[in-house]
Amino acid sequence: MTESNLDPAVGPAGDGLVAPPTNRMIVAILATIGFFVALYLWAHNAGLTGPIVCGVGDCGAVQSSVYAKIGFVPVSSIGVFGYLILIGLALRGVQPGYRESPVIGALLLAGSIGGVAFSAYLTYLEAFVINAWCQYCVASAFIITLIFFASLPEVARLRGGSS
Repeated sequence: MTESNLDPAVGPAGDGLVAPPTNRMIVAILATIGFFVALYLWAHNAGLTGPIVCGVGDCGAVQSSVYAKIGFVPVSSIGVFGYLILIGLALRGVQPGYRESPVIGALLLAGSIGGVAFSAYLTYLEAFVINAWCQYCVASAFIITLIFFASLPEVARLRGGSS
């Protein structure tokens, strides 16, 4: 058995193919979950569902507040599109030829940082301005935070290493 066969980043046949970055697969899975959370809120805001089902907190108060939209754009649609972008980047980033891409890594890291910052702002509004919590909003904030942590190995790719 050659030394390259023992390296987990190299294919089992020692063919030199780099294994897909695990962190990008994790980002794709988490972003897919976040997409469905945001999609449910968007469907509610678009009037495609009945009353919002919220077992914990007061989702109705949060979703009907003036902070649920930026201009005419529902915050949930920003989540839907943000998660779709992260899904697309993560899935592209596991394809051969893009696995060590610093551009994909930079975009994943920047997107997750932007998502965490936006979620932190929205969470602040829930806690101190609206005085109500939406379990789906909290779930989305938790998901984007996990995506941020899963994106941290991209820093090594940006520095020229691999993770």
